[in-house]
Amino acid sequence: METLRLRLSKQGRAGKTVTVVAGFTREKRLMQALESELKKALATGGSFEGAELFLQGDVRARLRPLLAARGFTVKG
Repeated sequence: METLRLRLSKQGRAGKTVTVVAGFTREKRLMQALESELKKALATGGSFEGAELFLQGDVRARLRPLLAARGFTVKG
């Protein structure tokens, strides 16, 4: 079971807020599928870069139960 960390960031984004999900260790292909599912469920944009997922806006409260349902432990 992976432990993921959630945090907010505005740095380098012209003042716009993004939710950063860090700590992924699975295959890139699986993470891209997860990214697509989460973006649809949250009705927001985002991208997967390296081992981090960036989702537009502050979606931490809605994101926690979605990640927990997929077997991830969420901190932060």
